[in-house]
Amino acid sequence: MADKLALPLLLPSPPLSKPFSQDFHPQKPYHHNPPPQPLTPLLKDILQPNSATTKPPSPIIPRTTGRIGKHNDPNKGKPWTSHLSPRGQQIFQTLIDSGSNSFEFNQNLLNLVDFHEQNESEHASKSLSLDILGLIQGLIHYKKLDLALNVFDWVKTHYKDTGKPLRGSVVAVIISMLGKDNRVSVASSLIRSLQKDNFTIDVYAYTSLITAYANNGRFREAISVFKEMEEEGIQPTKITYNVILNVYGKMGMPWNKIESIFNDMKNSGVSPDSYTYNTLISCCKRGSLHGEAEKIFKEMKSAGFSPDYVTYNTLLDVYAKSRKPNEAMNVLHEMEFHGFSPSIVTYNSLISCYAKDGLFKEAMELKDQMSQNGIKPDVFTYTTLFSGFEKAGKDEFARGVFDEMISSGCKPNICTFNALIKMHGNRGRFSDMMKVVEDIKHYGCVPDIVTWNTLLAVFGQNGMDLEVSGVFKEMKRAGFIPERDTFNTLISAYSRCGSLDQSINVYKSMLEAKITPDLSTYNAVLAALARGGLWRQSEKILEEMESGRCKPNECSYSSLLHAYANGKEIEKMRDLAGKVYSGEIEPHAVLLKTLVLVNSKSDLLPETARAFEEMKNRGFSYDINTLNAMVSIYGRRQMAVEASGIMAVMEESGFSPNLTTYNSLMYMYSRSLDFTKSEEILRDILRKGVKPDVISYNTVIYGYCRNGKMKDASRVLSEMTKSGVVPDVITYNTFVASYASNERFLEAIDVIKYMIKNGCKPNESTYNSVIDWYCKFHRRDDVVLFINNLREVDPRVSRDEISRLAARVAEMG
Repeated sequence: MADKLALPLLLPSPPLSKPFSQDFHPQKPYHHNPPPQPLTPLLKDILQPNSATTKPPSPIIPRTTGRIGKHNDPNKGKPWTSHLSPRGQQIFQTLIDSGSNSFEFNQNLLNLVDFHEQNESEHASKSLSLDILGLIQGLIHYKKLDLALNVFDWVKTHYKDTGKPLRGSVVAVIISMLGKDNRVSVASSLIRSLQKDNFTIDVYAYTSLITAYANNGRFREAISVFKEMEEEGIQPTKITYNVILNVYGKMGMPWNKIESIFNDMKNSGVSPDSYTYNTLISCCKRGSLHGEAEKIFKEMKSAGFSPDYVTYNTLLDVYAKSRKPNEAMNVLHEMEFHGFSPSIVTYNSLISCYAKDGLFKEAMELKDQMSQNGIKPDVFTYTTLFSGFEKAGKDEFARGVFDEMISSGCKPNICTFNALIKMHGNRGRFSDMMKVVEDIKHYGCVPDIVTWNTLLAVFGQNGMDLEVSGVFKEMKRAGFIPERDTFNTLISAYSRCGSLDQSINVYKSMLEAKITPDLSTYNAVLAALARGGLWRQSEKILEEMESGRCKPNECSYSSLLHAYANGKEIEKMRDLAGKVYSGEIEPHAVLLKTLVLVNSKSDLLPETARAFEEMKNRGFSYDINTLNAMVSIYGRRQMAVEASGIMAVMEESGFSPNLTTYNSLMYMYSRSLDFTKSEEILRDILRKGVKPDVISYNTVIYGYCRNGKMKDASRVLSEMTKSGVVPDVITYNTFVASYASNERFLEAIDVIKYMIKNGCKPNESTYNSVIDWYCKFHRRDDVVLFINNLREVDPRVSRDEISRLAARVAEMG
């Protein structure tokens, strides 16, 4: 396994595989053939997208000039009229009136050409080009797009040998038009045909095609055109660089590649503008690169550019995504100091920052503050708060936010429904989750790629690998093309299902589809390796990231801690913890929470208490998982007073105890003299509507068996099976060990027969219990008889197992 996973996880350079004139067809994405699963018909009926849902969001492309106000515009808001001569204006009006009548169309353009060709000077050629440009711009203005294209094609055909009237600006305008009309492939073919006819393609035409690809989410082709343009020796303009930087940001390219483009821009003598700096700061959001964003912000000011609304809001959002609430607030204060009043975007970023870090008091205060300032919370405000409360396990608060949202008249959007799906799925309430999926269309929303990714994530974290494969299959059948976030989700989902090989295969398929991994990809792979305890591979990936591929964040180091814990590398855990406490690695709240979890899981009480105390001293808020870890380790140590103290903190902080909490408490009492309280807790959670799992019942059964209360244990087992919870080998082994320890070997053997009859295969512990107690009671003949007749009890028991048991008896004397 380790050899399989020693992958060369190198980030590929931006691809340049196909000419930009060809349609982009990515390689077939990862495909898995899942067996039929029950959710497929429902998903097929509910999650049918329309064409709008599959279109990628368009990046913001800069406007080269300010819009001319009508009060001082002699052309009355129609700048294209300045390009038209009096004859050109007449022809334009005729084209508008006659439409696409082929004879009149041809005659009108011939008249225009004849008019200009009467004068063979260079000025006449430029005048004709300006008329052609004005005609095309005017037709575009009046939404006569096909007619504008016809004018372009006519001129291209008429001047096939010289192409003089088709100057760069004309080509750029027609390419831009096709791009805005989502006809990028037509624009690409047009450029290719011009090249074949020896027309000169200038930087403006190239930039228009790059922008068209970018606006339509076809980022790889945009980069291919940019590379081809450079190979042709054409110097990019400021707008070209700005568009490419934006594309790199949208693709989640590593910062060193983005920085390389920026340096090329400056080295070639092209001065950045405010849009360039805003774009660079925006590029820092996906990787939470707050240090890089701050550096660009300072450079922007030193270059003489004043930050604007976009600058401040983007920088604030970077800090928010980096979970830096103090730095985000500093941006807000500077923003207000320079006369920029915070907008709803500003407040939503701040609220998101506080909510993600569990600082809900501050988040709610910001919501109240924005209302006091006359800014009404919108669907993003409420959904952000709802998601934060849900993630922290504060379901009552989450429902309160949702109710306030509805009562205020704020209509939920698809993001809200995705958050609801996640909440119900995380709690195992799958019928409620699918009800939300049904409600999406009722509220006039349409499922998006995040809806599918959320379903994949929910089923993955619940270990439902068949459903993961089924949802992925339905997603593709519904027309959604897997993108980076989908692959990242699948990597995490399969690893949570225990399918590490499947996770790595997804990663390989992602690379084969030429999708560049980002920070989330690396973190998903790290988390998958961590679950397998593959700490050596995890260290190698961290080294690769730190070498400049992708800057690790707190989640990266958290996965490394989990890898150490699962690999039983306690000293490495302590070394990494020391770096966190000393500040060598930033002591982020996420890292301290992880230290609580991994130390508790490894049963390291002093280390767990230290991490929990560090959280408190640094002012970090707890979440339900952190508190559950503390209840668990105190419960295992029979520290009832301390466990009760954590339960009090949980109640004071507004957290709702979940099944993990209750199972830890039941475990604690089942090992104590007050073991009957374990069943009292079981009854309590049943009254609250929480469904117990096999661990819950096994824990109560253990308490009774340990104290010789076999009738009560049998009663709980009967109740367990009636409730639909299937007993596992641990359930049966508890009965076998208890009967054997009381010299009730016949009952123990009957339990073994019963478990085999019900499809549960005995393991080594099952037979060890019987053998060991026979030997402890010095019943040598009985143990030999048991081994010799074991095939009558378990017809499928192997000879190796019988030999192992005989050797065990011999060792015990």
